[in-house]
Amino acid sequence: MYAAVRRYEGVTDPAEAGRRVNEGFVPLMREVPGFVAYYWIDAGNGVMVSTSVFRDQAGAEESVSRAAGFVRDQLATLLPNPPQVTTGEVVASA
Repeated sequence: MYAAVRRYEGVTDPAEAGRRVNEGFVPLMREVPGFVAYYWIDAGNGVMVSTSVFRDQAGAEESVSRAAGFVRDQLATLLPNPPQVTTGEVVASA
């Protein structure tokens, strides 16, 4: 399995960002081949973190591409700073 983690800082309206992600982005993730799970986390203080899990590296990379497009088109006013993006192979899980 592979995961992509994106950390957004300076989020201006976490509740609205969560609503838009749930209604618009989650369905996009479910369409990516190899989809396993997706989480959008409100870490507080204007920080939100997303975690996407896929069966293969191609799915994780596709999620990063789709996230960039979705943020640009749907969340730019709420997520004003570029995310810190980390992708890699899942080496342990529960």
